[in-house]
Formats: sequence, structure tokens, C-alpha cells
Amino acid sequence: MNEILLVAGMSGAGRSTVSASLEDLGWFVIDNLPLDLIARVSDLAVAGSPDFVGVAFVVGRSGRVQPDQLLAVLTELRAQQLDARILFLDAPDEVLIRRFEGTRRRHPFPAPSVADAIAGERTQLQSIRDSADLVIDTGVLNSNQLRQRIAEVFHRPEGDRGMRISVISFGYSNGIPRDVDLVFDCRFLPNPHWVESLRPFSGLDEAVATYVLEHDDAQRFITDVVSMLTWQIPAFAKEGKSYLSVAIGCTGGRHRSVAITEEIGRRLPFKAAVFHRDVDR
Repeated sequence: MNEILLVAGMSGAGRSTVSASLEDLGWFVIDNLPLDLIARVSDLAVAGSPDFVGVAFVVGRSGRVQPDQLLAVLTELRAQQLDARILFLDAPDEVLIRRFEGTRRRHPFPAPSVADAIAGERTQLQSIRDSADLVIDTGVLNSNQLRQRIAEVFHRPEGDRGMRISVISFGYSNGIPRDVDLVFDCRFLPNPHWVESLRPFSGLDEAVATYVLEHDDAQRFITDVVSMLTWQIPAFAKEGKSYLSVAIGCTGGRHRSVAITEEIGRRLPFKAAVFHRDVDR
């Protein structure tokens, strides 16, 4: 059975990029269809697109979306035994303001200023965000990084219907990710940044990874995190959770967290997408 994805979110948060990324991944994307037609079209779309990974409806691009109506559509789709989920795209207000001012686009939500429009839209869409199966914060991602994030989350081998797990490295100096479920701090480990020969490299390089992982505390940390996730992930899946994001943070997100995230991704007994948010900063 094909998956149905309802893509919603804040104006300026990247729906166009996500739409193109899903198409590249083999999804059948339908843009800006009136909400009252989605339930009627979904059956036809799923039945008529066996060669597609799933069907994605990108909603609210015009700024007009009624949360109660969208959530009612989701309920109706699930009542039809369809595998329907909501992806919500978000970004901090200051980022959205900067994006609109940079492009000189008019915000679709009626308000006297861009800031007021963003605030009004955020209030209007809060119930959708609260009900979303997956929230992606695009505030610190450029277009290429967002495409990579979508590819890592939504690309899966044919027939794989299990929980989608992401392990993400980040730097506390760039802010804690707002769209993750579990956060672990590895700043207690020795920092390769203070080793002059290692500073230019990242946790993806063997020398840095070896430096980080050779410490007993690093091995204990990885073992504990993997052990906890090994029993928690099936428990989350049993409760109906479709997506799980685990974040590993260090100071800058370039050395320790990257090496630790890579190793956790390798050791987990489940397929997990690994994403390094700040490694190139």
C-alpha cells in the first residue's frame, strides 16, 4: 500500500524544495489541491500509481488552510485504512522574516507586516503542527541540506514499512534542533578542536573519529545510548510512532558529535538515517 503524505507548514519554510525532493525520490506529488478533494483523489492516486513510492499532497501554499478541515481529511484517510501522515515544515520567525524580506515576496497571510503575518499564521497552524507525525525545522538548513534531509527520511527500500529513525549531529553553539525527539550531550568528551593537527578535519575523517572513539567514556556513552534505543524504539513503534529523531550534540557540531553519531548509526540494530546538521559550518 502506498503511503500518503500531507505536507503542510509555515509559508517560507521550504514546501517548494520538499515538493521537488519528493518527486526526485519517486513520489507522486499533487500541489495545492483543495482539501475537500484530497480524500476523493487519494484512492484514485494510490490505485493509479503503483510505480510511485507514495502520494504527497502539498497543502496551504496559498496561505489558506483550515486546520480542522485538514485534520478531518487525515482522519478520513486513516478510516479508509490508508497509510496517511502529516509532515510539517517550520522555521524560527526571524528566519522566515529574513526569507520574505530577501525575496520581497508578499506573505499570503493577511496582516499589516511580515512579522504580524508570520505570528498569525503560526497561531492558525499550531494544531496541525501538534498533530504532525514529523516536524522538520528548516531554519538552519539551506536548500541542498533540506533536500538531503528529505532524502534520508523518505527514501527506503521497497517493502520497508518500519519506523523511520534519524540520528542527527549538531552543535550547541548553533542551537538545539527543535524537531527532534531525544537529545544527548557529548561535550564531556575531549575536544579535537583543541588539537591543532585535527582542528581542520571533521568527525567524518578517520583521524578525528579515532581520537574521539578511543576514549573509554566515548565507548561507554555509545553503548548506553544504543542499549537504550534498542529497547525504546520497538516501544515507540508499538505506540504507533512513525518517525523518531535522535540528536547528538557537541560544542560546534563538527568533531565529537559527528564521530559519535556515525558510530551509533552503525551499531543500532535498526536501519537509521544519519544526518550532520553543522559539520560544514
